[in-house]
Amino acid sequence: MIEDYPKEEGQVLSALKKYHALAEQEGEGSQFLERYGYGRSGFYERVPWSFFIPSIVLLLLLACGFLFAVWYLNRHSRMRIAELTGYLEQVNAGAAGTVIQTREDEFSHLQDEMYKTVTSLYQTREAAVQAKVNFADNLANIAHQLKTPITAAFLSLQLMKDTAPNVYGAQIERQLERLNRLEEALLTLSEIDAGALHLEFSRVDIYTALNLAAENLNDLLMKENISLDIPDHGRLEIYGDMEWTMEALMNLMKNCMEHSAQGGTIHCDYSGNPFYAEILIWDDGAGFWEEDMPHLFERFYRGRGAAGNGIGIGLSLSRSVFELQNGTITARNRPSGGACFEIRVYRHNFEENGQSH
Repeated sequence: MIEDYPKEEGQVLSALKKYHALAEQEGEGSQFLERYGYGRSGFYERVPWSFFIPSIVLLLLLACGFLFAVWYLNRHSRMRIAELTGYLEQVNAGAAGTVIQTREDEFSHLQDEMYKTVTSLYQTREAAVQAKVNFADNLANIAHQLKTPITAAFLSLQLMKDTAPNVYGAQIERQLERLNRLEEALLTLSEIDAGALHLEFSRVDIYTALNLAAENLNDLLMKENISLDIPDHGRLEIYGDMEWTMEALMNLMKNCMEHSAQGGTIHCDYSGNPFYAEILIWDDGAGFWEEDMPHLFERFYRGRGAAGNGIGIGLSLSRSVFELQNGTITARNRPSGGACFEIRVYRHNFEENGQSH
């Protein structure tokens, strides 16, 4: 084949010569170290494996020591965090004589600050409790001081009506009755604030409590020609005091009555679920004024829509009573019109409480 291309023959032979020359040089290079007694495998065979074993063992020991140190530090940190967390849980639970064990470690500064904070909170709470007790005592003293002049004024008014009746007697009597209600309310509030309001806890049927409250308001309802609708959904119980529950419901019904038109109706309803019992009381009136909504349950607050001769204590008293019975009260306007009170009495520990009291 190459004879057919005489011009390229010289180039091919020249390339072959160069290739053979390079191959011979490579062979001589590989045999250079062998001339002096060094073979390719000698470099590896002459390094003993025993040289690496101590280094490997040392590295393994260092790695194990490092891992153990990390594990120990993590375990210590978890134990200290659990200890400090347990201390805070005991403080929040109100455990008496709760102290924290003093240790010197990386958590010492946090421990000191926690102890200072808890001590400060204890002192603040004790001061607040004492201030509340003092306020309740002062409130009770004022109420008792009012009782004597009110009683004397009632006696004087009765004598005046018997001996020298006049047109101002009825007005004076209304104001004295209002003062008498204020004195009774102050006494009740002082008991609530001092934690001395005595509740006889028992099973209270909601339907029965609503009807008893309505019976106590029967004269006022008839006078204003207002009816009261209480559907019977069967027996549904809450855990509380029947008398005070009835008193709280009366205040809510009376508020609805004062904002209902002649011939109107006050509606009641109730229902329950595994978590709470719910009572609804609403009217067909104009509803609450928006500016009054945030203050409805504040003591002595009489809003823009206030009616009657009230002193602004009924709603606050109702809220306090239901809160003492593990309940809440909220007020809202119904979309279809009218003001609505929503009461929820939670059933948490219902059975346990029933057995413990």
